[in-house]
Amino acid sequence: MIVEAPTAVHPSGPLADAQSQLAAAISTLGFEAGLHDLLARPRREMTVSVPLRRDNGSIEILTGHRVQHNFSRGPAKGGLRFSPHVNIDEVRALAMWMTWKCALLDVPYGGAKGGITIDPRGYSMAELERVTRRYTSEILPIIGPERDIPAPDIGTDEQTMAWMMDTYSVSSGYTVPGVVTGKPVSLGGSLGRSSATSAGVVHIALAALRHLQITPSRATAAVQGFGKVGAGTAQFLSDAGVKVVAVSDQYGALHSSRGIDISGLTEHVAATGSVVGFAGAEPLAADELLELDVHLLVPAAIEGVLHEGNAPRVQARVVVEGANGPTTAAADEILKSRDVLVVPDILANAGGVIVSYFEWVQSNQAYWWSRREVDDRLESRMLLAWAGVLDTAGTRGISLREAAMVTAVSRVADAHLTRGLYP
Repeated sequence: MIVEAPTAVHPSGPLADAQSQLAAAISTLGFEAGLHDLLARPRREMTVSVPLRRDNGSIEILTGHRVQHNFSRGPAKGGLRFSPHVNIDEVRALAMWMTWKCALLDVPYGGAKGGITIDPRGYSMAELERVTRRYTSEILPIIGPERDIPAPDIGTDEQTMAWMMDTYSVSSGYTVPGVVTGKPVSLGGSLGRSSATSAGVVHIALAALRHLQITPSRATAAVQGFGKVGAGTAQFLSDAGVKVVAVSDQYGALHSSRGIDISGLTEHVAATGSVVGFAGAEPLAADELLELDVHLLVPAAIEGVLHEGNAPRVQARVVVEGANGPTTAAADEILKSRDVLVVPDILANAGGVIVSYFEWVQSNQAYWWSRREVDDRLESRMLLAWAGVLDTAGTRGISLREAAMVTAVSRVADAHLTRGLYP
């Protein structure tokens, strides 16, 4: 008899959306309830206390999580997030989405995710190093190049991964570059990894525009979020001839009907820490960016920004999800009814995990690829997945999200059923 875990009875937020998407795919595929239960639950979770000695000598106790959703197709893979909003249900949802993303792109991983409830802006570099190393030491038993391979996410970067790799390596007694991805190139990171998610988003965005017979050089775009993913996405779109007319970050938003100079904005953000005050565009209410009359909208920040309240006012022809879970289930239905083409996150932002896989392969072989090899292989994998999802959607008469989920869930289920249930 399966006893339902209390935390899974009434999920909310991103976890509710993730489970709703899974339920729809299970219904389409006709899988039985037991298999649905197995795919809906994480295989392993670890929640740890992370004591931190602050620079002033005081002690603060933080909470960290690592959720490994599935191992059927290979070791777990997923980012590490430093954010004040981190909670276990968010991490569960992100780990589940990671499973589907890896399966959809045919990368031999299962999904995982980690997070610490912390606002990194309030801590020194020395404090963040101590947090990272202590968290890594706490989760050491469940990570490793054959078990679970972390990568950067919101609030973390290649320096965070260098600290994690070093902590794991010191514990092992030898250097283990394959324990994380997104490392500095000097420590075995892959060329092209830092921009891979953004590049993948743009490969898919351009393909989606062409699918709707919109010429990219005549298209306009708005990018919500100007962080690791959004900034690169805006630059690559601009390089491809798309006019980026609006961008935003957590501090504010900008708009210019003439198009924003993304290179100049990047320099401004590097100097000031925010898009606010950039002379080449006018201020814009952050919520209004999502409702602008543009061809392409890229939500590239956090979960749930497109919801039941604003989805009826979205004017973009195409929404390409640069963030994980930016569209709620209710918004998804509204956008579908309004014939807005939504390219789901598990396809659109999969460039990061593809090049993470490339990095892992290179680390394990100690053989490094050129930037051109990485870029060409990334584009090929993204466009192959796009073609497959588009074909499945057309054949079955379903949305791109449903098609992506059906493809991914069937691959994970097939791996599980082929391996069998032990004992």
